[in-house]
Amino acid sequence: MGGKPSSLDGHHALLGKGTEEEMEIFGYRTQVFRRVLCVAGYLFSCGVLLLLFYWKPEWDVWANCIPCNLEEADIVLLRATDEFQRYKRKKVISLELQHLLDTEKPDQLFSADQESVINRAIARTGCKVRYVQVQKIRYVWDVPGKAFVRVGSLEDSNTCYQIHQKFRDGLTKRQRDLRELVCGPNAIEIEIRPIWKLLFKEILNPFYVFQAFTLTLWLAQGYLEYSIAIIILSIISIGLTVYDLRQQSVKLHNLVEEHNKVQVMVWTQPEGGHQSESCHLVPGDILLLEGQRLSMPCDAILLEGSCVVDEGMLTGESVPVTKTPLPQVDNVQPWKKHSLEDHRRHVLFCGTEVIQTRHSSKGPARAVVLQTGFNTAKGDLVRSILYPKPMNFRLYKEAFLFIVGLVVIGLIGLVYAAAVFGSRGRPASDTVAMSLLLLTVAVPPAIPAALTTGIVYAQRRLKKKKIFCISPQRINICGQINMVCFDKTGTLTEDGLDLWGAIPCQEKSFLPLHSFSSSGPLPWGPLCQAMATCHSLLFLEGKIQGDPMDLKMFEGTGWEMQEARSEERETGEMEAFTVVKPGTSASQAPLEGMAILHQFPFSSSLLRMSVITKELGKDTHGLHMKGAPETVASFCQPSTVPPSFQAELKSFTAQGFRVIALAHKALFLDAGDSLSDLDRDELESGLTFLGLLVMENRLKGETRPVLEELREARIRTVMVTGDNLETAITVSRNSDMIPSGDRVILVEASDPEGPHPASVTWQLMEDMQPCKEKNQDPYITIDGSSCSSFHFAMNGKTFQVLQKYFSPLLPKILVNGTVFARMSPGQKSSLVEEFQKLNYFVGMCGDGANDCGALKMAHAGISLSEQEASVASPFTSQTPNIQCVPELIREGRASLVSSFAVFKYLTIYGLTQFIGTALLYWQLQIFGNYQYLIQDVCITLVVCLTMSLTEAYPKLAPYRPAGRLLSPPLLLSVFLNVCFTLIVQIFAFLFVRQQPWYSAIRSHRGCPLGNEPFLLGNGTGNSTEPEDTVLSYEDTSLWPLVTIYCIIMAFVFSKGKPFRKPIYTNYIFSIFLCIQLGLCLFLFFADIEAIYKGLMLLCTPTIWRIYILIMLLVKFGVSFFVEDAILQNHRLWLWIKALFRFRSSSKYRKLQRQLQRDPSWPPLNQRDFAEDRKSKAYVNPVFENSEGDLPDGATLEAVGE
Repeated sequence: MGGKPSSLDGHHALLGKGTEEEMEIFGYRTQVFRRVLCVAGYLFSCGVLLLLFYWKPEWDVWANCIPCNLEEADIVLLRATDEFQRYKRKKVISLELQHLLDTEKPDQLFSADQESVINRAIARTGCKVRYVQVQKIRYVWDVPGKAFVRVGSLEDSNTCYQIHQKFRDGLTKRQRDLRELVCGPNAIEIEIRPIWKLLFKEILNPFYVFQAFTLTLWLAQGYLEYSIAIIILSIISIGLTVYDLRQQSVKLHNLVEEHNKVQVMVWTQPEGGHQSESCHLVPGDILLLEGQRLSMPCDAILLEGSCVVDEGMLTGESVPVTKTPLPQVDNVQPWKKHSLEDHRRHVLFCGTEVIQTRHSSKGPARAVVLQTGFNTAKGDLVRSILYPKPMNFRLYKEAFLFIVGLVVIGLIGLVYAAAVFGSRGRPASDTVAMSLLLLTVAVPPAIPAALTTGIVYAQRRLKKKKIFCISPQRINICGQINMVCFDKTGTLTEDGLDLWGAIPCQEKSFLPLHSFSSSGPLPWGPLCQAMATCHSLLFLEGKIQGDPMDLKMFEGTGWEMQEARSEERETGEMEAFTVVKPGTSASQAPLEGMAILHQFPFSSSLLRMSVITKELGKDTHGLHMKGAPETVASFCQPSTVPPSFQAELKSFTAQGFRVIALAHKALFLDAGDSLSDLDRDELESGLTFLGLLVMENRLKGETRPVLEELREARIRTVMVTGDNLETAITVSRNSDMIPSGDRVILVEASDPEGPHPASVTWQLMEDMQPCKEKNQDPYITIDGSSCSSFHFAMNGKTFQVLQKYFSPLLPKILVNGTVFARMSPGQKSSLVEEFQKLNYFVGMCGDGANDCGALKMAHAGISLSEQEASVASPFTSQTPNIQCVPELIREGRASLVSSFAVFKYLTIYGLTQFIGTALLYWQLQIFGNYQYLIQDVCITLVVCLTMSLTEAYPKLAPYRPAGRLLSPPLLLSVFLNVCFTLIVQIFAFLFVRQQPWYSAIRSHRGCPLGNEPFLLGNGTGNSTEPEDTVLSYEDTSLWPLVTIYCIIMAFVFSKGKPFRKPIYTNYIFSIFLCIQLGLCLFLFFADIEAIYKGLMLLCTPTIWRIYILIMLLVKFGVSFFVEDAILQNHRLWLWIKALFRFRSSSKYRKLQRQLQRDPSWPPLNQRDFAEDRKSKAYVNPVFENSEGDLPDGATLEAVGE
């Protein structure tokens, strides 16, 4: 019925291949006969089958439908390609287009765009379009391609020239209507989910269904009080959950709603420009961007004019960015590939704000709509919140297995109860009811909720510390973090840069350094001219705005900026330019000022920017460039670069300074040249090197102490930055990320060149910093001292080459990789993923600027930015420093330990109650309603709600708490405690029968004497009393053993140090425990007949009650000793692991052990080549050996896992 669907031709395919949303899709057709059978099944099973299909959509599809080709399918089954492989059922929707097309053929409408997805999706017979909607994205059926493809975007295959040719004149009304019907409205619509829907979904949770079944059973047995208490608590719990979900839904709806109906100017054929609501925009529409501010309602490619945009929503930095028009070059390459990563400079992204527009010679700025709705950049951000990546945390898998184990125990109890009651001739209805009752006792319905109590309280504590969380389930995962990646600028170091000095270059040699702090503005010269003009600053709303680094550089010249001007060139093109002039504090300059005519913006892939300038009042043009020193030097004439360039650069980067280089070239432009059509590659060649600008990037005050704290907790720290490698290494040394005395090995990899394969070189950076003894004066070196630890450092290009050509070698490098510089946003995400493949639990902390992908990819991403871009990050800290990282790990550990403690407690409570109930079943009895009520509500419920209130321990322990429910300590804890309670309860059950005062006749009147049997007639006993289902000395003996043992376990499992504060700091929990214990002892020892009657207990001799108390004290002593001295004794477990030569199975631990035995690792001062140009790399054979035996003394490094 669908077991192996992929075996049918055309039945199985991949949806969104190669993207984050990749899924397998299977085609099915509904069959009437099967549908009728299923409906009958729903009715006969009283809805149980329907509920099962709700939980398992794949079963629903397999039962109701037959497999078929995707082309004929009316239902599709989607299966995620990740490890969870979750299924979704989706209906295939058909759209009728005949009423829109009228007499016109689709080929006529798409005559200029035959390869359009929409054109390919229209079936020529019947003029229909079939589509499925998955996670807010539409996929239409591509008729010739026989596959479902994404719609709502312009095709990536279009070249720059084709985009201009096809779309510059706009679309006709019919083309727009057709595209809108197929692509859907241009709106990021988040419906406010109705309360009844949220309620329905919550109630149908398997946990609440099981609870409803349990309550029905208890009500049938007359357990009214307890059932009502549970019903009230369940209603409160469901109500709070629904309220929370509803609030989130409203918040997200309000976040996006205002951008769905923006008034925009659209150019269509033949009407020309007219106002339209943004929700009617379609891919291919032409937007006219006038002077007013506009929040972009879609993604669009700029075709004419230029724009200044605030991309804070995307990047996390409210810095104006200049957008340039897409060139009209006639190139066969797709437009994105033509511009490489730099294609973003032509795209206006949805949600970003257009601050300023500049006309072109043909009129207002024009942009073609690239993507609409949820296909846009903002839509993608919202979808990442709506559909977060599922985390593979084995805690939740193992919790399910644990519950299955309890169900198995419950089923054994069910069989036992059925056998006992059946063999004693009890009615079938009683036998079934009592059997099911014993099943529900073994599985406390609160177990799934137990895993969330710690999370809820941890989230509340984090909120007080200004750390906000949109994915609470990740809090427990934070307790397992053993590696944190940090961005540098704005995270480890201060956000802004201070201008420190400039080193002009003249006649191939560096001039003396100019210090800005002591010498004032830079003297006039080519370097000063470049600093005044080569930036992306804008004069907006009466002040200069732009990148903080550009701002500092410009301020260092003492020049001033004026409002942008426009003038018409001889070509008819309107030329908009920014004017800069010497200010009152500037050095004297022999010119009136400079005009910045055109800008080639900075991009992280090119590592440079340049501007075309003109001297005011003259016709002399020039090009100025600034960027990464190595990049700028490569564009300069070698004769102008000083021979000491590398040494000079290294001397500053080694001190942690940020260095940028500047260069210049005179341009000879004809009056008829259009600036937008000039070839950048041709302009940026043969430059003259002008000098270096040195900027200081100070460490934040909290950086060093936090990194020290993480290192002491044995949590690995890594730097991932877009800055220069030398600077990154220096900052990592200054911050003690690389401890004093450790070696740094520079790894450099090169792509294949001609006949030479890819290569990797290893160079020891010995001159970076000598080894130092602890507490040694940092300026005194010790000869002959050895540095045993080492760290690999590399740039983004090397990382990419290693990924491509040295994939077997990359994991070995990552095990000791500490500094990753010049990393692009995509490379940061890839690096986090590679660390995760090595079984690290990775935290990522960044300021949101270029870290969004990595923040989403990490197990715990912490954004230090409050911009909208960081909404996709699981955690956001309003305190802009890395102090939030240890705070989050502390709370994660406390939450995880609390979740485990409550889970253990509930398991042992359920099994303790199960044993007591099973023993009473032997004589056809059960605990009384009020006896259960005290155990379940007064004790267990209160414990579950207050145990997790214990706060996190302030100091991070040098090891993590267990991350597995099925770990030996936890399983042993449950097993041994269950064994103790089993032995004590059986002993009490049998021992009470041996007492001389014991009698099977039960009475509420009087207490038997310690040495006399209680005879019929010594009270109100009568012949019916032996049949009582509750009253018995066995019940009276077992009830305090079960009840007080629950209190004992709550105390024993509330261990404080090393992950939580001591139990007495949790005042509410401690007070409740004392009250509960006092109340139980009072009820047990107070000879008050009304209490005995109410609780259905019998009065026993005082000596027997003392015996029970002794049994409880023994249970407490044994449980506390076993839990605290054995199971929670970290050193003991280390010794056991070492004794049995246990080794961690984590991939990074295995690699560490392999490399530890390899005398040739790490490689130094050598070059290795890839075996071929595809992917295989040279790898030292020792790396590939099986682990074998470790040498003596090499076993303890793994036991801290």
